[in-house]
Amino acid sequence: MLKPGDKVVMVNCLEAEKYKDKVWEVRSEPWNLCGSEVVLLKGKSGGFATEFLQKVG
Repeated sequence: MLKPGDKVVMVNCLEAEKYKDKVWEVRSEPWNLCGSEVVLLKGKSGGFATEFLQKVG
């Protein structure tokens, strides 16, 4: 489970190709949005599905 301050990269999605090698910082606790668990990422607007995020470091 992700928590604020965790460092993540995007995997297995369209954004993963666009943002390859970019490390994001989680800025919210996970919540349920239309059946998907999402979090906010620093520097990106809107929730992002945690299933497409991999924790690093």
